[in-house]
Amino acid sequence: MIYIKSDNEIENMRKSGRIVAETLAKLEEVIKPGITTKELDRIAEEYIISCGARPSFKGYYGFPATLCTSINEEVVHGIPKDRVLQEGDIISVDCGAYYNGFHGDAARTFPVGKISSEVQKLIDVTRESFFEGIKYAIVGNRIGDISNAIQTYVESFGFSVVRDYVGHGIGKKMHEEPPVPNYGKSGRGPKLLKGMTLAIEPMVNMGTFAVKERFDGCSEIMTVITYDGKPSAHYENTIVILDNGPEILTILK
Repeated sequence: MIYIKSDNEIENMRKSGRIVAETLAKLEEVIKPGITTKELDRIAEEYIISCGARPSFKGYYGFPATLCTSINEEVVHGIPKDRVLQEGDIISVDCGAYYNGFHGDAARTFPVGKISSEVQKLIDVTRESFFEGIKYAIVGNRIGDISNAIQTYVESFGFSVVRDYVGHGIGKKMHEEPPVPNYGKSGRGPKLLKGMTLAIEPMVNMGTFAVKERFDGCSEIMTVITYDGKPSAHYENTIVILDNGPEILTILK
């Protein structure tokens, strides 16, 4: 069942979304060669708690951290550890905050120092595919219209969209109905209604869309990596469908 949010609930989600956006902005300032993913996690957790919120991911299906930190060929669900970021790496940071009964969820892929132009293109296309998708996030359209727009844009650059992991509804729970694939045919799926809140999150691979899971020993949630070992990028925002179009709740205006 898709849970339609009231105006008051949407306002609460604006607050949780802003905390996520601010956290990601703070992390962007410190991501550089030499920092560990564990240190990034500490910074994020301290800031979220200072805002009167709590990390959405910590303890979720046994996940041990505030952030998912996925490096290079890691697609999603990377666990922060003592790994030191190196020049030329890319890191996808997924962050969630729970405030006053509602979750916000967003992800960004950041370069670590200087990266190749090809990998920067991967990051840019992933980000822009999100914005191509939400052009169709309007009342009366269907989820598949968003999905198809993302896939079409990504594949026009020779990259591929992950099939095994998708976006989702969000609100009182981190994952609600409906699923939001980043691929598929337009005109399919649930109809978009005012008050729907969605986490739309293109995950884009440089090579094949195929992925596999790697058990890292401390969570029911396994780290997802590209099957061919090529880089992957991730870009996500929480949005709400309104009469005048989508509003992004996890971006600083």
